[in-house]
Formats: sequence, structure tokens, C-alpha cells
Amino acid sequence: MSHIIHRSLRHTPPIAVSGSGITIRDNRGNSYIDASGGAAVSSLGHGHPDVTAAMHAQIDRLAYAHTGFFTTEVAEELAARLAYDAPGDLNHVYLVSGGSEAMETALKLARQYFVESGQPQRSVFIARRQSYHGNTLGALALGGNAFRRKHFAPLLMDVRRVSPCYEYRDRLPQQTLGDYTTSLLSELEAEILAAGPENVIGFCAEPVVGATGGAIPPTPGYFKGVRALCDKYGMLFIADEVMCGMGRTGTLYAVEQESVLPDLVALGKGLGAGYQPIGAVLAREQVVQRIRDGSGVFQHGHTYIGHPVAAAAALTVQRIIQRDCLLGAVTVRGAAFKRMLKDAFGQHPHVGDIRGRGLFWALELVKDRDSKEPFPPAARLHAAVKEAAMGRGLMVYPMGGTIDGERGDHVLLAPPFIATEAELAEIVGRLQEALARALA
Repeated sequence: MSHIIHRSLRHTPPIAVSGSGITIRDNRGNSYIDASGGAAVSSLGHGHPDVTAAMHAQIDRLAYAHTGFFTTEVAEELAARLAYDAPGDLNHVYLVSGGSEAMETALKLARQYFVESGQPQRSVFIARRQSYHGNTLGALALGGNAFRRKHFAPLLMDVRRVSPCYEYRDRLPQQTLGDYTTSLLSELEAEILAAGPENVIGFCAEPVVGATGGAIPPTPGYFKGVRALCDKYGMLFIADEVMCGMGRTGTLYAVEQESVLPDLVALGKGLGAGYQPIGAVLAREQVVQRIRDGSGVFQHGHTYIGHPVAAAAALTVQRIIQRDCLLGAVTVRGAAFKRMLKDAFGQHPHVGDIRGRGLFWALELVKDRDSKEPFPPAARLHAAVKEAAMGRGLMVYPMGGTIDGERGDHVLLAPPFIATEAELAEIVGRLQEALARALA
């Protein structure tokens, strides 16, 4: 009997005992290809000797120092590295323990920025339906996934919502891509005006939507339009790159591909590649300078922020990505992976859409390709796919509720950056078998 409160209280998962490269092994001798990086976390795979050596060295030097008393060389070096690699004047870094903490930090930093700017009436955030920004109460409030929010809705702050940038489902047959994008931006501006621009703190979105929607990229010009509206109304643009950032889409920051500069960026998952719990918020110069010139204190903090061992892991991950040219590998391998997925599933009667960037892809599953009708939620197809894949030694990240929190299924794929083309082909082959089994 397990004493852990597992994610499912009716099922105890296999016990993982070791990992190497893109493979995890359990205590029964079974091996699993990690085709999802856990939850798009393990970008360098498992057991990377350089990362584990850096962690051991840091533990020998200093395992922990509370940031209320000290900073550490390794945390300072990581922050400098992140700021140097980030676009524009995203020069300031706040280190936390994960993605949800990063989003909480971004919300509070954005609010305090306006309080110290003499605009305390600004209290409204705008986000998108079918978004996911974390599981703490502030981050959950910001997210637009109805299923995840349902039980906790009475505890959550009000957030105004607009449509997601979800071309596959929402672009009308007669709409051009440009017209569809314009309609989304018009909706956002109308929501800003309805809230009162003087009351709005900012707009938050994932540059490439992750778990809830399944690797949904933006339409061309969408985020340029978002940036223009934020500038027009004096709002902040918060980019949630917890899942899609740190090289996953082929550039270190996913938003770089949109040629826009957010005011705040939240990082997690791939920042430490799973070797330690770590996240971060990057902030532009003006945001931090306003607080420095005002109270001089950011009213926030957690016990394990800036943890030296976590910082050592994340710093080494960043060095490896650059040293081993892994952003280029993500682009090249990603193109090959896209081709393999299209070849295998492009004409599949129950695969409606194949989408993504870099090594971040998803298949949206449908009952009927022509009408895009989803499978009934009661079928729990996503769960059947996961079970069938695990039975074939394959870890993928299926989710239900793709369309509105209840209807729709997708399978998210986020293999490690170190995966070879042969390993990617094996992933696709096993996924074909798993999907056939789940649909049987």
C-alpha cells in the first residue's frame, strides 16, 4: 500500500528506478521511451553526467542559503546567463521553484508595478479561454481551463477572457488567416475597453499553447497585434513560457519567433530539464526600475527561491544547450519529426490536426475528420491512448477537454532534444500501435 496521495487515488503508477538518455526504467524491468519529456520537462533526457556532476559539486560547496540573508555565486551566474540570452531588456531574473510559482510571481510583480506607478486601481488581468497557467490559486484563476478550475472556482479571482488563437477549430471557412487574426485582436481590444483600460494590469498568454490545447502555435502577426494593444493601453504583456520555452520550439524563448518583446516571461519545466525543481520570471528594465525607485522592495518570497543546487542544474542545462548546439538540433530534428508524423498520421481517419514547432507537437484526435466532431468525453480516449502507449513502452502526454475543457482529445509529444532520428521514428511507430489499440 502506498502512503502517497497519487494523482489518481485508484491507481498506483509504476515505480521508476533509473533513467538514461530518452529512456526510463521501472522496478519490474520495463523500459519506456520518454516521448513527452514527462510534461515537456526533460529536454536533455535522463542521467546527463554533466548536470549531475554540477549538482554534486554545488552540494559539496553549499547546498542551501536563504535569500533573506545571502545570494550565491551560482544563482547570480544563472541570472546573468538568462538575462544575456533573453531578447531586449529582459535583464532581471527572479528564481523560484517551478512554473506555477513563476506565474504567481509574475502576477504579483505586475500588480506591484502599477501600485508603485500611482495606478492602484489596475487590478484586472485578461487571459484566454482554454489556457493553462499553473495550479496555484492565482495561476489557476488566470488559466481558462474549465475542468481544472471547476472545484476551486469560488476561491479564484475574476479574470476576463477572450478566445484562444486556435485556427484549426475557430477560423471560419470564408475567413482568411489575416481576417481571423484581426478578429481575435478586435475581440481583445473590445474586452480591454469593456474592462476600462485604466483598470487592466495586463494580458497573459502562452506563445505556443501547451498541455490544455496541445502545441497550438499562434497565427502570423497575432502577438505583434497583442503587443501593440498592450502599448496602446499601457498594459503589460506576460508571456507564459513554462512549457514552450527554453528551446522547446527551436529558439530559446518561443516568443522570439514572433518578433515581439514581452514585459514579463515565466519559465519552468525545461529551465532545469527536470534535474531540480526550478522556475524563473524575467522582467524588463522599466518594471524593476519602477519598484527600485519606489518602495525598493518586491513584496514576495518563498523559502526555496534561488536554491543553489537548482541554480547549478539550470545553469549547466543552459551551457549544454549552447555547447552542443541543441537549438539547431531541435530545429533539424523537429522538421524530421514533423515529416514522420505527417507521413504516419496525415491521412489517419481519426487525426484531425497535426501541429507544433520544434520538438513540441500534438495530434488532435477526432471521431470524424471532415466535420471535426470529437469523440464523446465519456469515451476517455486520451486515457486509453496513454494506457496503450505505456503498454508499448512509450510515454506520451494525452489530454482531454481540448476544445472547451470537456470535449476533445489530443496527444502531446515533447521528446528530449538529444533524441536521434531513429529514436523519433521509433516513437512514431509505437504511437501508431498505441493509437490503433486505443481506437479498437
